[in-house]
Amino acid sequence: MIWYILIIGILLPQSLAHPGFFTSIGQMTDLIHTEKDLVTSLKDYIKAEEDKLEQIKKWAEKLDRLTSTATKDPEGFVGHPVNAFKLMKRLNTEWSELENLVLKDMSDGFISNLTIQRQYFPNDEDQVGAAKALLRLQDTYNLDTDTISKGNLPGVKHKSFLTAEDCFELGKVAYTEADYYHTELWMEQALRQLDEGEISTIDKVSVLDYLSYAVYQQGDLDKALLLTKKLLELDPEHQRANGNLKYFEYIMAKEKDVNKSASDDQSDQKTTPKKKGVAVDYLPERQKYEMLCRGEGIKMTPRRQKKLFCRYHDGNRNPKFILAPAKQEDEWDKPRIIRFHDIISDAEIEIVKDLAKPRLRRATISNPITGDLETVHYRISKSAWLSGYENPVVSRINMRIQDLTGLDVSTAEELQKDEPDAFKELGTGNRIATWLFYMSDVSAGGATVFPEVGASVWPKKGTAVFWYNLFASGEGDYSTRHAACPVLVGNKWVSNKWLHERGQEFRRPCTLSELE
Repeated sequence: MIWYILIIGILLPQSLAHPGFFTSIGQMTDLIHTEKDLVTSLKDYIKAEEDKLEQIKKWAEKLDRLTSTATKDPEGFVGHPVNAFKLMKRLNTEWSELENLVLKDMSDGFISNLTIQRQYFPNDEDQVGAAKALLRLQDTYNLDTDTISKGNLPGVKHKSFLTAEDCFELGKVAYTEADYYHTELWMEQALRQLDEGEISTIDKVSVLDYLSYAVYQQGDLDKALLLTKKLLELDPEHQRANGNLKYFEYIMAKEKDVNKSASDDQSDQKTTPKKKGVAVDYLPERQKYEMLCRGEGIKMTPRRQKKLFCRYHDGNRNPKFILAPAKQEDEWDKPRIIRFHDIISDAEIEIVKDLAKPRLRRATISNPITGDLETVHYRISKSAWLSGYENPVVSRINMRIQDLTGLDVSTAEELQKDEPDAFKELGTGNRIATWLFYMSDVSAGGATVFPEVGASVWPKKGTAVFWYNLFASGEGDYSTRHAACPVLVGNKWVSNKWLHERGQEFRRPCTLSELE
């Protein structure tokens, strides 16, 4: 029996993902339900406290009326034997009951529920990871802080705003990472919102403290001095600001005492820090990658575009597709990237997702130095491996791929490999081709990009894209190197099928040319 493997993956919006625990959409939605449960519990507690206060209020109003009457004629009031008895009873018994009511703790149920749910809460590391991911989205999609703060993102269904305190926290996360560029951006946004009159738990002094130092670290001494003076106008006794003011003034005076060239040299080498360079995880092609993610890729010439077609494809007269051929569309010419439309049904998608959800695990990459597989903060997808023998739908999908590509899927990867030498153990050669199902639409972001050639392929539910990773000669086609863009709004489900060299000898014969 032949087993087939299908890899299912989910790519989350970067703002909700992080190398720790909270990286699957299921876990995030669980937190939503947890918070809803806590809100219900909190409202029950508030109702209990209100009922308690209502009882106390009624008691106080009754006693107010009674004592008002009694104090007008104390002797006459207690001269009535019933009033005398009730006074003794109130002071001896009823005031004790009131005391017990006042001291009764109505929060037990809420605190108990909160304690139980707290074990599922994200921790500080998760919060920092979410902040870093938001900063990455900001860079990738070239978003300004005001746009993010006001929630003006494309395709949003549930608009959300950042408070000045939220902006301040983002700036602090960047500051901790010595990322003074983002520190400046977010501290300025926090300050701008405070200047506009927003009521907040943070104050301008705290914001200016971080902002002035971040600006100084980027080499803008004049602006750092100006911000420090503004801080001291609000808090003249601020110890660090007073020290920084003297230091900044000393440096500026020193620069004026030397000639310009010497000053420039000294400024560059000793005094004024350089602007922050590239990020720690910077890759040479990152700029091109981010442009492609934004849809700013290379535009084909009209001559090349004329060679791209839509067609019906019957899988080389495959009986399954003669009467109902598949719809094909050329996405790119070199390398040739083909999209198949309406190639997987919504029902099949839901079955595959249901099979995959319980086993989604964090995706890894191979460390280029050590060769070890490890998780990294810039890849936050989760994946699971599904074999054809587990469910007839998976088997049917695998056979559909074989019928449409003409390639043998029996040598596809059978198990998820957690070691670098996975291909060697399989013994089926390199990955000759990739088939990628898009199993969800994405509100914004989430493209598959090919930086070598400038191609961007956008997710569309129910479609699949196919390309060869190797030339017919078996040599690698480096133009097919690709990457997934972070999801800006929404979430992205994909399923991958990697087809291997072995078994394709007669289906895709080798050519004499190395690059054909």
